[in-house]
Amino acid sequence: MHAVHQLHLYRKSLSTTTYKSRGQRVIRCPFCQLAKPFCICEISPIKENIETTAGFLLLMHDTEVLKPSNTGKLIADLIPDTFAFLWSRTQENLGLLAVINDDKWFPLVVFPQEYADDERKIFTNTVICPEGKRPLFIMLDGSWREAKKMFRKSPYLDRFPMVSFDVKTAIQAVSGNCQSENNSQLSPVGQDSRYTVRKTELEHQFSTAEVAARVLDMHGETKNAHVLDLWFDVFNFQYQKGVCQRNKGNVNAIANYQSFITKIFR
Repeated sequence: MHAVHQLHLYRKSLSTTTYKSRGQRVIRCPFCQLAKPFCICEISPIKENIETTAGFLLLMHDTEVLKPSNTGKLIADLIPDTFAFLWSRTQENLGLLAVINDDKWFPLVVFPQEYADDERKIFTNTVICPEGKRPLFIMLDGSWREAKKMFRKSPYLDRFPMVSFDVKTAIQAVSGNCQSENNSQLSPVGQDSRYTVRKTELEHQFSTAEVAARVLDMHGETKNAHVLDLWFDVFNFQYQKGVCQRNKGNVNAIANYQSFITKIFR
């Protein structure tokens, strides 16, 4: 059970009524949150095989962690050092502050650069950490409207640099590290968003997991970026099997994911 699972249970314990969303009558796996016949837990990434220096901190809007369609949990499936906290505008979270103030981390807020002040440091190509530090990528997880509010109303994040990428550039070109024979046919890193579970508010809007994959690629962890993106494809396809609409996911998602991890972990 990782941090997002634990936060999900905690948030449910605060509720006085059952959270109602589309598909509320579906019997779901308590971990991947997919309809039980389409559960993906048995093929989830083995964290012991993952070599990474990155950490992620998911700052989640109030009900985001309750939504079965949330993709933040996919990051925690892969990256061992993933932290998850509920966002609050007024209440100080000591656990959150302890993580971002830990000297081993170099916190970076992942958000579009057009919302940054002029003097703020922004990484747009390669993430460079101070010697002896590990990157802690802070993801604001919620709807686009909620994420913008969290960005504006979280002054304790203002002192940290940002990570941002140009969406159109990400779509037009895959990074040089993604052109190898093993990656080119399988990896969707660098393509447009494939997130078809929810309607997005903006054109070319990426899910949380898709953004995290691109951030890992910017950090130089290309294999991990591909694993996360392919794992997202698995979730996206399997989720839509349990809803009453045409499945727009990748029918080869599971085969692509398993083929790739077999190659890199054999």
